[in-house]
Amino acid sequence: MPLQLQFPNLLRMLPCLAFGLTAFAEQSFAQTLSNATVGKARATLVAEGLESPWAMVWLPPVAGSATPRFLVTERAGRMRIVTMDGKVGEPLKGVPKVHAVNQGGLLDVVLSPQFASNRTVFFSYAEPSSEGARTVVARAELAEDGLQNVTVIFGQKDRISGGHHFGSRIAIANDGTLFVTTGDRYSEKARAQSLDSHLGKVIHIAANGEIPADNPYAKTAGGLKEIWSYGHRNMQGAAINPATGALWTHEHGPRGGDELNIPRAGKNYGWPVIGYGIDYSGAKLHDTATKDGMEQPIHYWVPSIAPSGMAFYTSTKFPEWKNSLFIGALAGQHLARLTLNGDRVVAEEKLLSDLGQRIRDVRQGPDGFMYVLTDDRNGKLFRVAPN
Repeated sequence: MPLQLQFPNLLRMLPCLAFGLTAFAEQSFAQTLSNATVGKARATLVAEGLESPWAMVWLPPVAGSATPRFLVTERAGRMRIVTMDGKVGEPLKGVPKVHAVNQGGLLDVVLSPQFASNRTVFFSYAEPSSEGARTVVARAELAEDGLQNVTVIFGQKDRISGGHHFGSRIAIANDGTLFVTTGDRYSEKARAQSLDSHLGKVIHIAANGEIPADNPYAKTAGGLKEIWSYGHRNMQGAAINPATGALWTHEHGPRGGDELNIPRAGKNYGWPVIGYGIDYSGAKLHDTATKDGMEQPIHYWVPSIAPSGMAFYTSTKFPEWKNSLFIGALAGQHLARLTLNGDRVVAEEKLLSDLGQRIRDVRQGPDGFMYVLTDDRNGKLFRVAPN
């Protein structure tokens, strides 16, 4: 039985660590707009004025400048460069048209591990069409004024009307392949169990969109070749555990039953057959929370926190955060810090709850601080440290 706490509160392997950003000192770039002590963490405002931001990633400084920068996506379909001194750049050119309806739009962004030499970024978005929207992943080269040579490397087979449950986090594995999360699109939840659908799946592809040889259906019949795992609901968090190299994901439950998983190749994670939540109406959704042949989460939340964004903490800057996994909470309006012992969650702490902000994304910076994006029409970027 997974650990359940009564009051619950990739690292994405940042390619830009290679750019030597650790040299900048916190006092050189600290904003004084806000420096409030919140719970057991201190939040410092870096920038604001972002409209419904969804994801961020670090960029190296431009030549002749030591100021670190972020590449930020806004759900409406804009990418902007934000500097550590609070400047929010104009929208970059070359972003494809997106289905910015409800939860859809421009979503995740990550850098190629070879970004210093190839300037490649990978990003996900809800792509519109006359048949309905679908989650896609594209790669492009990042110039100072926009994206060039945009190429779609994965597109869901399923095109569904509406604007819910696109999933859409990207995590780059140690071998350079990409894991991509998709949602069940809410109205089509039964397809999460169908192996001829990309809905409710973890997708595993090479950086050029080809199929890795270790995918469970790469060489055998029975499922779409891009599928890694299935039976998921709406995964908005994905990160590679630096200690093991394994993919970790989390997903939204309905009313209760948000899950933290370590998806394994070919495994079924149960949605919508099993789970720990109920329908939004209050009706029962599942006959049972367990079933043979379906995997259990390593941790779950009742009530829901609505998790989004996830990062492992690996820096030595704050020893008290060693072996921690950070997860943003939208409905919960806090930053959850989970203490890990191997693959087990042994404690959980709520941070930043007094901000009263929906936390959309969380990343570790090369300076050892955590950074979070808030989800609203005046979205903010905060730097976070222990109090």
